[in-house]
Amino acid sequence: MIHDEILAWLCETDPARLVELWRNADETRRRHVGDEVHLRGLVEISNHCTRFCGYCGLRAGNRRIERYRMSKDEIFAAACRAVDLGYGTIVLQSGEDPDITVAWMDRLIRRVKAETPLAVTLSLGERTPDELAAWRAAGADRYLLKFETSNPRLYAQIHPPRAGQSHDRMSLLTVLRDLGYEVGSGAMVGIPGQTHDDLARDIGLFRLLDLDMVGVGPYVPHPDTPLGRNVATTETPDADIHIPDAGDQVPHSELMTCKVVALTRLVCPWANIPATTALATTAGESGRLRALARGANVVMPNLTPPAYRRLYAIYPGKDCPDETAEACADGLARQIASIGRRLGLGRGDSRNYNRRLHACDPSAIRPCSPDDTRATMD
Repeated sequence: MIHDEILAWLCETDPARLVELWRNADETRRRHVGDEVHLRGLVEISNHCTRFCGYCGLRAGNRRIERYRMSKDEIFAAACRAVDLGYGTIVLQSGEDPDITVAWMDRLIRRVKAETPLAVTLSLGERTPDELAAWRAAGADRYLLKFETSNPRLYAQIHPPRAGQSHDRMSLLTVLRDLGYEVGSGAMVGIPGQTHDDLARDIGLFRLLDLDMVGVGPYVPHPDTPLGRNVATTETPDADIHIPDAGDQVPHSELMTCKVVALTRLVCPWANIPATTALATTAGESGRLRALARGANVVMPNLTPPAYRRLYAIYPGKDCPDETAEACADGLARQIASIGRRLGLGRGDSRNYNRRLHACDPSAIRPCSPDDTRATMD
Protein backbone atom coordinates (compact mmCIF):
# COMPACT_ATOMS: atom_id res chain seq x y z
CA MET A 1 0.00 0.00 0.00
CA ILE A 2 1.60 3.25 -1.14
CA HIS A 3 1.13 6.77 0.18
CA ASP A 4 -1.62 7.74 -2.26
CA GLU A 5 -3.65 4.63 -1.41
CA ILE A 6 -3.36 5.36 2.31
CA LEU A 7 -4.39 8.96 1.68
CA ALA A 8 -7.41 7.86 -0.36
CA TRP A 9 -8.61 5.60 2.46
CA LEU A 10 -8.22 8.39 5.01
CA CYS A 11 -10.46 10.58 2.85
CA GLU A 12 -12.99 7.81 2.08
CA THR A 13 -16.56 8.51 3.20
CA ASP A 14 -18.55 5.74 1.49
CA PRO A 15 -19.77 3.35 4.24
CA ALA A 16 -19.75 0.38 1.85
CA ARG A 17 -16.13 1.03 0.92
CA LEU A 18 -15.20 1.41 4.57
CA VAL A 19 -16.74 -1.99 5.33
CA GLU A 20 -14.17 -3.38 2.91
CA LEU A 21 -11.38 -1.66 4.84
CA TRP A 22 -12.65 -2.97 8.18
CA ARG A 23 -12.94 -6.50 6.77
CA ASN A 24 -9.44 -6.48 5.28
CA ALA A 25 -7.90 -5.14 8.48
CA ASP A 26 -9.69 -7.69 10.67
CA GLU A 27 -8.69 -10.57 8.41
CA THR A 28 -5.07 -9.36 8.35
CA ARG A 29 -5.13 -9.20 12.14
CA ARG A 30 -6.55 -12.71 12.39
CA ARG A 31 -3.99 -14.21 10.01
CA HIS A 32 -0.93 -12.52 11.45
CA VAL A 33 -1.51 -12.14 15.21
CA GLY A 34 -4.53 -14.35 15.87
CA ASP A 35 -7.73 -13.91 17.84
CA GLU A 36 -6.20 -13.32 21.27
CA VAL A 37 -6.56 -9.91 22.90
CA HIS A 38 -3.62 -9.25 25.19
CA LEU A 39 -4.14 -7.18 28.33
CA ARG A 40 -1.42 -4.81 29.56
CA GLY A 41 -1.77 -3.56 33.13
CA LEU A 42 -1.16 0.21 33.03
CA VAL A 43 0.34 1.90 36.10
CA GLU A 44 0.67 5.68 35.93
CA ILE A 45 3.56 6.04 38.36
CA SER A 46 4.05 9.83 38.37
CA ASN A 47 2.34 12.93 36.99
CA HIS A 48 5.39 15.18 37.44
CA CYS A 49 6.70 16.47 34.12
CA THR A 50 9.32 18.97 32.98
CA ARG A 51 7.80 19.50 29.53
CA PHE A 52 5.46 22.23 28.28
CA CYS A 53 3.46 20.28 25.70
CA GLY A 54 0.63 22.42 24.41
CA TYR A 55 -2.16 19.86 24.93
CA CYS A 56 -1.21 17.69 27.92
CA GLY A 57 -2.63 18.29 31.40
CA LEU A 58 0.64 17.09 33.00
CA ARG A 59 2.62 19.94 31.44
CA ALA A 60 4.97 21.76 33.77
CA GLY A 61 3.05 25.00 33.31
CA ASN A 62 -0.19 23.60 34.72
CA ARG A 63 -0.45 25.01 38.25
CA ARG A 64 -3.92 23.55 38.84
CA ILE A 65 -2.86 19.91 38.98
CA GLU A 66 -2.02 18.09 42.22
CA ARG A 67 1.24 16.24 41.68
CA TYR A 68 2.06 12.73 42.91
CA ARG A 69 4.71 10.07 42.57
CA MET A 70 4.02 6.47 43.55
CA SER A 71 6.48 4.65 45.80
CA LYS A 72 8.31 1.54 44.62
CA ASP A 73 6.23 -0.55 47.04
CA GLU A 74 2.98 0.85 45.63
CA ILE A 75 4.12 0.12 42.09
CA PHE A 76 5.21 -3.38 42.99
CA ALA A 77 1.82 -4.01 44.63
CA ALA A 78 0.19 -3.01 41.33
CA ALA A 79 2.47 -5.45 39.51
CA CYS A 80 1.36 -8.23 41.84
CA ARG A 81 -2.24 -7.27 41.12
CA ALA A 82 -1.50 -7.67 37.42
CA VAL A 83 -0.26 -11.21 38.05
CA ASP A 84 -3.35 -12.03 40.13
CA LEU A 85 -5.58 -10.81 37.29
CA GLY A 86 -3.76 -12.93 34.72
CA TYR A 87 -2.07 -10.11 32.81
CA GLY A 88 1.26 -10.83 31.15
CA THR A 89 2.64 -7.29 31.03
CA ILE A 90 2.85 -4.23 33.23
CA VAL A 91 3.23 -0.81 31.62
CA LEU A 92 4.97 1.81 33.78
CA GLN A 93 4.04 5.26 32.48
CA SER A 94 4.80 8.76 33.70
CA GLY A 95 5.49 12.31 32.68
CA GLU A 96 9.13 13.21 32.10
CA ASP A 97 9.98 13.17 35.79
CA PRO A 98 13.66 13.80 36.65
CA ASP A 99 13.16 12.26 40.10
CA ILE A 100 12.58 8.91 38.43
CA THR A 101 16.30 8.31 38.35
CA VAL A 102 18.26 5.58 36.65
CA ALA A 103 19.02 3.84 39.95
CA TRP A 104 15.45 4.17 41.28
CA MET A 105 13.92 2.61 38.20
CA ASP A 106 16.71 0.02 37.93
CA ARG A 107 15.86 -1.35 41.38
CA LEU A 108 12.14 -1.41 40.62
CA ILE A 109 12.57 -3.23 37.30
CA ARG A 110 14.87 -5.82 38.85
CA ARG A 111 12.38 -6.52 41.64
CA VAL A 112 9.45 -6.92 39.25
CA LYS A 113 11.48 -9.22 36.99
CA ALA A 114 12.83 -11.29 39.89
CA GLU A 115 9.51 -11.77 41.70
CA THR A 116 6.92 -11.90 38.91
CA PRO A 117 6.64 -13.43 35.41
CA LEU A 118 5.61 -10.09 33.91
CA ALA A 119 7.05 -8.38 30.88
CA VAL A 120 7.89 -4.76 31.71
CA THR A 121 7.04 -1.95 29.31
CA LEU A 122 8.33 1.54 30.06
CA SER A 123 6.76 4.77 28.83
CA LEU A 124 8.77 7.49 30.54
CA GLY A 125 9.33 9.96 27.72
CA GLU A 126 12.62 11.09 26.23
CA ARG A 127 15.49 9.66 28.27
CA THR A 128 19.21 9.51 27.52
CA PRO A 129 20.71 6.50 25.73
CA ASP A 130 22.62 5.63 28.92
CA GLU A 131 19.39 5.58 30.95
CA LEU A 132 17.66 3.44 28.34
CA ALA A 133 20.62 1.04 28.27
CA ALA A 134 20.64 0.72 32.07
CA TRP A 135 16.93 -0.10 32.21
CA ARG A 136 17.27 -2.64 29.40
CA ALA A 137 20.13 -4.29 31.32
CA ALA A 138 17.91 -4.35 34.42
CA GLY A 139 15.34 -6.39 32.48
CA ALA A 140 12.91 -3.94 30.87
CA ASP A 141 11.41 -5.60 27.79
CA ARG A 142 9.65 -2.84 25.88
CA TYR A 143 9.65 0.90 25.50
CA LEU A 144 6.87 3.11 24.17
CA LEU A 145 7.81 6.53 22.77
CA LYS A 146 5.23 8.08 20.47
CA PHE A 147 6.45 10.47 17.80
CA GLU A 148 2.90 11.97 17.72
CA THR A 149 3.28 13.46 14.22
CA SER A 150 5.85 13.05 11.45
CA ASN A 151 5.42 16.72 10.49
CA PRO A 152 8.38 18.39 12.26
CA ARG A 153 6.85 21.88 12.12
CA LEU A 154 3.62 20.70 13.68
CA TYR A 155 5.46 18.62 16.28
CA ALA A 156 7.55 21.62 17.36
CA GLN A 157 4.42 23.74 17.78
CA ILE A 158 2.64 21.31 20.10
CA HIS A 159 5.65 19.75 21.82
CA PRO A 160 8.41 22.31 22.47
CA PRO A 161 11.79 20.88 23.51
CA ARG A 162 13.29 21.34 26.93
CA ALA A 163 15.22 24.57 27.33
CA GLY A 164 18.59 24.36 25.61
CA GLN A 165 17.89 20.92 24.15
CA SER A 166 16.63 19.68 20.83
CA HIS A 167 14.30 16.72 20.48
CA ASP A 168 14.97 13.77 18.21
CA ARG A 169 12.55 10.99 18.96
CA MET A 170 13.42 9.22 15.71
CA SER A 171 17.01 8.75 16.82
CA LEU A 172 15.84 7.54 20.23
CA LEU A 173 13.64 4.94 18.53
CA THR A 174 16.78 3.70 16.75
CA VAL A 175 18.63 3.59 20.09
CA LEU A 176 15.81 1.53 21.58
CA ARG A 177 15.93 -0.88 18.64
CA ASP A 178 19.71 -1.28 18.95
CA LEU A 179 19.41 -1.96 22.69
CA GLY A 180 17.06 -4.86 22.01
CA TYR A 181 13.80 -3.42 23.27
CA GLU A 182 10.49 -4.20 21.67
CA VAL A 183 9.90 -0.74 20.25
CA GLY A 184 6.56 1.03 20.36
CA SER A 185 5.57 4.38 18.92
CA GLY A 186 2.52 6.03 17.44
CA ALA A 187 0.68 9.19 16.55
CA MET A 188 -2.28 11.35 17.48
CA VAL A 189 -5.24 11.74 15.16
CA GLY A 190 -6.70 15.20 14.62
CA ILE A 191 -4.01 17.53 15.96
CA PRO A 192 -4.98 21.11 15.04
CA GLY A 193 -3.20 21.83 11.78
CA GLN A 194 -2.75 18.15 10.87
CA THR A 195 -3.70 17.35 7.28
CA HIS A 196 -4.72 14.03 5.78
CA ASP A 197 -1.40 14.01 3.96
CA ASP A 198 0.43 14.40 7.30
CA LEU A 199 -1.51 11.48 8.71
CA ALA A 200 -0.79 9.30 5.68
CA ARG A 201 2.89 10.06 6.20
CA ASP A 202 2.58 8.98 9.85
CA ILE A 203 1.23 5.61 8.75
CA GLY A 204 4.02 5.26 6.20
CA LEU A 205 6.52 5.97 8.96
CA PHE A 206 5.07 3.21 11.13
CA ARG A 207 6.07 0.80 8.39
CA LEU A 208 9.49 2.31 7.74
CA LEU A 209 10.33 2.15 11.43
CA ASP A 210 9.26 -1.53 11.48
CA LEU A 211 7.52 -0.94 14.81
CA ASP A 212 6.69 -3.77 17.18
CA MET A 213 3.86 -1.82 18.84
CA VAL A 214 1.82 1.02 17.33
CA GLY A 215 -0.55 3.17 19.38
CA VAL A 216 -2.92 5.64 17.74
CA GLY A 217 -5.58 7.66 19.47
CA PRO A 218 -7.65 10.79 18.96
CA TYR A 219 -6.24 14.16 19.91
CA VAL A 220 -7.89 15.21 23.19
CA PRO A 221 -6.58 18.49 24.66
CA HIS A 222 -6.81 19.25 28.35
CA PRO A 223 -8.72 22.48 29.15
CA ASP A 224 -5.87 23.75 31.37
CA THR A 225 -3.46 23.93 28.42
CA PRO A 226 -2.84 26.45 25.62
CA LEU A 227 -4.42 24.21 23.00
CA GLY A 228 -7.30 23.33 25.30
CA ARG A 229 -8.01 27.04 25.67
CA ASN A 230 -7.10 27.60 22.01
CA VAL A 231 -4.73 30.42 22.97
CA ALA A 232 -1.02 30.99 23.23
CA THR A 233 0.40 31.81 26.66
CA THR A 234 2.98 34.24 27.92
CA GLU A 235 5.16 31.39 29.20
CA THR A 236 8.40 31.34 27.28
CA PRO A 237 8.22 27.66 26.24
CA ASP A 238 4.81 28.26 24.66
CA ALA A 239 5.54 31.56 23.00
CA ASP A 240 5.86 30.04 19.53
CA ILE A 241 2.73 27.87 19.65
CA HIS A 242 0.63 28.77 16.65
CA ILE A 243 -1.92 26.60 14.89
CA PRO A 244 -1.91 27.28 11.15
CA ASP A 245 -4.99 27.31 8.99
CA ALA A 246 -5.60 23.92 7.37
CA GLY A 247 -8.29 23.42 4.77
CA ASP A 248 -7.60 19.70 5.02
CA GLN A 249 -7.86 19.41 8.80
CA VAL A 250 -8.05 15.82 10.11
CA PRO A 251 -11.00 15.33 12.51
CA HIS A 252 -10.19 13.85 15.92
CA SER A 253 -13.11 11.45 15.57
CA GLU A 254 -13.68 7.80 16.38
CA LEU A 255 -14.18 7.08 12.68
CA MET A 256 -10.86 8.62 11.64
CA THR A 257 -9.06 6.89 14.50
CA CYS A 258 -10.49 3.54 13.41
CA LYS A 259 -9.36 4.23 9.83
CA VAL A 260 -5.83 4.76 11.13
CA VAL A 261 -5.99 1.57 13.25
CA ALA A 262 -7.15 -0.42 10.22
CA LEU A 263 -4.53 1.03 7.87
CA THR A 264 -1.83 0.50 10.48
CA ARG A 265 -2.78 -3.16 10.66
CA LEU A 266 -2.50 -3.46 6.89
CA VAL A 267 0.97 -1.88 6.73
CA CYS A 268 2.27 -3.41 10.01
CA PRO A 269 0.56 -6.82 10.02
CA TRP A 270 2.67 -8.41 12.80
CA ALA A 271 2.67 -5.47 15.20
CA ASN A 272 0.74 -5.26 18.46
CA ILE A 273 -1.88 -2.51 18.11
CA PRO A 274 -3.91 -1.37 21.14
CA ALA A 275 -7.44 -0.10 21.27
CA THR A 276 -6.17 2.95 23.11
CA THR A 277 -7.36 4.52 26.33
CA ALA A 278 -7.94 7.84 24.55
CA LEU A 279 -10.33 6.15 22.12
CA ALA A 280 -12.18 4.47 24.98
CA THR A 281 -12.43 7.84 26.71
CA THR A 282 -13.92 9.63 23.71
CA ALA A 283 -16.04 6.81 22.28
CA GLY A 284 -16.64 4.51 25.26
CA GLU A 285 -16.89 0.74 25.24
CA SER A 286 -18.28 0.69 21.71
CA GLY A 287 -15.25 2.58 20.40
CA ARG A 288 -12.85 0.11 21.98
CA LEU A 289 -14.78 -2.85 20.55
CA ARG A 290 -14.88 -1.30 17.08
CA ALA A 291 -11.11 -0.78 17.18
CA LEU A 292 -10.67 -4.45 18.14
CA ALA A 293 -12.85 -5.40 15.18
CA ARG A 294 -10.80 -3.20 12.84
CA GLY A 295 -7.27 -4.41 13.50
CA ALA A 296 -6.41 -3.91 17.17
CA ASN A 297 -5.32 -6.78 19.41
CA VAL A 298 -4.29 -5.18 22.73
CA VAL A 299 -6.15 -3.42 25.56
CA MET A 300 -4.52 -1.60 28.49
CA PRO A 301 -6.68 -1.82 31.64
CA ASN A 302 -5.69 0.67 34.31
CA LEU A 303 -4.07 -0.63 37.51
CA THR A 304 -3.23 2.80 38.93
CA PRO A 305 -4.81 3.20 42.39
CA PRO A 306 -7.98 5.31 41.93
CA ALA A 307 -6.70 8.09 44.20
CA TYR A 308 -3.80 8.64 41.79
CA ARG A 309 -5.67 7.75 38.62
CA ARG A 310 -7.81 10.87 38.85
CA LEU A 311 -4.65 12.99 39.07
CA TYR A 312 -3.03 11.53 35.95
CA ALA A 313 -5.04 13.97 33.89
CA ILE A 314 -3.38 13.98 30.48
CA TYR A 315 -6.82 14.80 29.06
CA PRO A 316 -10.28 15.20 30.63
CA GLY A 317 -12.89 12.51 31.10
CA LYS A 318 -10.56 9.53 31.34
CA ASP A 319 -12.19 6.13 31.00
CA CYS A 320 -13.30 4.47 34.30
CA PRO A 321 -11.53 6.82 36.76
CA ASP A 322 -13.02 5.17 39.87
CA GLU A 323 -13.29 1.55 38.74
CA THR A 324 -11.38 -1.09 40.67
CA ALA A 325 -8.83 -3.22 38.86
CA GLU A 326 -11.02 -6.29 39.35
CA ALA A 327 -14.13 -4.61 37.95
CA CYS A 328 -12.14 -3.34 34.99
CA ALA A 329 -10.78 -6.83 34.29
CA ASP A 330 -14.23 -8.43 34.52
CA GLY A 331 -15.77 -5.84 32.24
CA LEU A 332 -13.06 -6.20 29.62
CA ALA A 333 -13.35 -9.98 29.64
CA ARG A 334 -17.08 -9.73 28.92
CA GLN A 335 -16.56 -7.15 26.18
CA ILE A 336 -13.87 -9.20 24.45
CA ALA A 337 -15.97 -12.36 24.61
CA SER A 338 -18.94 -10.47 23.15
CA ILE A 339 -17.10 -10.02 19.84
CA GLY A 340 -15.92 -13.63 19.64
CA ARG A 341 -12.35 -12.98 20.78
CA ARG A 342 -10.48 -14.56 23.66
CA LEU A 343 -8.11 -13.23 26.30
CA GLY A 344 -4.44 -13.74 25.53
CA LEU A 345 -2.24 -15.79 27.82
CA GLY A 346 1.33 -15.03 28.80
CA ARG A 347 3.43 -12.02 27.87
CA GLY A 348 1.97 -11.48 24.43
CA ASP A 349 5.29 -10.54 22.86
CA SER A 350 5.15 -8.79 19.52
CA ARG A 351 5.26 -11.20 16.62
CA ASN A 352 7.01 -8.51 14.64
CA TYR A 353 9.76 -8.40 17.27
CA ASN A 354 10.09 -12.19 17.27
CA ARG A 355 10.28 -12.31 13.48
CA ARG A 356 13.05 -9.76 13.46
CA LEU A 357 14.90 -11.29 16.40
CA HIS A 358 14.79 -14.88 15.21
CA ALA A 359 14.48 -14.31 11.45
CA CYS A 360 11.57 -16.73 11.47
CA ASP A 361 10.52 -16.09 7.89
CA PRO A 362 12.86 -13.74 6.02
CA SER A 363 11.06 -14.40 2.73
CA ALA A 364 7.93 -12.76 4.15
CA ILE A 365 9.66 -9.42 4.66
CA ARG A 366 8.86 -7.31 1.62
CA PRO A 367 11.35 -4.49 0.98
CA CYS A 368 9.79 -1.04 0.74
CA SER A 369 9.51 0.27 -2.81
CA PRO A 370 10.33 3.89 -3.69
CA ASP A 371 6.60 4.62 -3.69
CA ASP A 372 6.29 3.17 -0.19
CA THR A 373 9.04 5.39 1.22
CA ARG A 374 7.95 8.58 -0.49
CA ALA A 375 5.44 9.25 2.29
CA THR A 376 8.18 10.04 4.78
CA MET A 377 11.35 10.58 2.82
CA ASP A 378 10.39 13.67 0.75
